Amino acid sequence: MKKFQNKTAIVTGAGQGIGLEICRQLAAHGANVVLNDIEVTLAEEATRSIQQEKGVCLAYPGDCSEFSFIQTMINETVKKFGSVDIIIANAGITLFGDFLEYKPEDFNKVMQVNLGGSFFLTQQAARQMKEQGTGGRILLMSSVTGHQAHKNLAAYGMSKAALEMLAKNLVLELSPYNITINAIAPGATITERTKSDPNYEKTWSGITPIGKPATTKDIANAALFLVSQEAGHITGQSLVIDGGWTSVSPSPY
Repeated sequence: MKKFQNKTAIVTGAGQGIGLEICRQLAAHGANVVLNDIEVTLAEEATRSIQQEKGVCLAYPGDCSEFSFIQTMINETVKKFGSVDIIIANAGITLFGDFLEYKPEDFNKVMQVNLGGSFFLTQQAARQMKEQGTGGRILLMSSVTGHQAHKNLAAYGMSKAALEMLAKNLVLELSPYNITINAIAPGATITERTKSDPNYEKTWSGITPIGKPATTKDIANAALFLVSQEAGHITGQSLVIDGGWTSVSPSPY
């Protein structure tokens, strides 16, 4: 049997980049994957690419920071596949801005998506996992900016640090139901978004001890381990995947 055979996973913000690679690997290892993205076209195209690789994948586009949408997505996943076994709360937004000029609407949006969406997705999935009685795996998406100061990312960094505390805190409430919860904190990673900066790879290669930024596969490999059976005794932890950058932390600016 494949590693995730008969398991159903929901991955949010997965139309491209890290989220898509996580979906691709989960499907390749036998999981039923529900792929969420707020952009309908991205979600559908990403889903088709996985289906073409013979993976089981269902597109479920929508705003996963909205509580009612989260509830519906969980319910529809159970109707389709019978259970929810793995949650990867990957959706998040980055709104850069000088702290002294940062707008309330930008702050609230970052918190609604990065914190509210992750919090209530975790809550609703955990309720379903508790009802199923078979345990589960939950993974939150943090960032190195939750560990080290990064210019113009005060709100974003705060939200990512908070997610790591959420993972630690929920050990108390989820462990009795055999639900593990962890976080990963990616550093500089080559994605569709970062490729738009022609200097990105060169800059981060120069300041990362390993000598290069991560690929989406590097991040997905760690994510799959933490939601696998092999990681069943790991919970409440945050894993930094940054090629050593947070050990030295030179600024890219």
